Amino acid sequence: MSQQALKSAKTLFDAYKSALATLEANIGEPFLQALSLIQNSTGHVVVSGMGKSGIIGRKIVATLASTGTPSLFLHPAEAIHGDLGVVRQGDVVLAISNSGDTEEIMRLLPALKRLQTHLIAMTGNPHSSLAQHAEVVLNIA
Repeated sequence: MSQQALKSAKTLFDAYKSALATLEANIGEPFLQALSLIQNSTGHVVVSGMGKSGIIGRKIVATLASTGTPSLFLHPAEAIHGDLGVVRQGDVVLAISNSGDTEEIMRLLPALKRLQTHLIAMTGNPHSSLAQHAEVVLNIA
């Protein structure tokens, strides 16, 4: 049992290393643009995502808050039903969607545009609908 557990752990670590190498290869100008939007914002960083993306989004908000960056998590389904009022003109919205076509996120886009927010898409599909609407696209494929 213990040898199998070690083998499983090493396999997992190899997968993490591979994923990090892919992210490292994709980092570049879009990352700097996203940083600039966040650093120059006078509003909040509003992070939104459904399912696993939402869990990751909550962790990002916790990290941002711990660095002194005003931030909050906005559940996209709740936003559609009234919580969108927390978003203000000039806020930076980080929308996380692996597919880039998550229905609840897509339904937010017209309102975010109307509110004149800055949209950063974190997506595994840089050609998705979400990516096409974003100022900055962070490829997380």
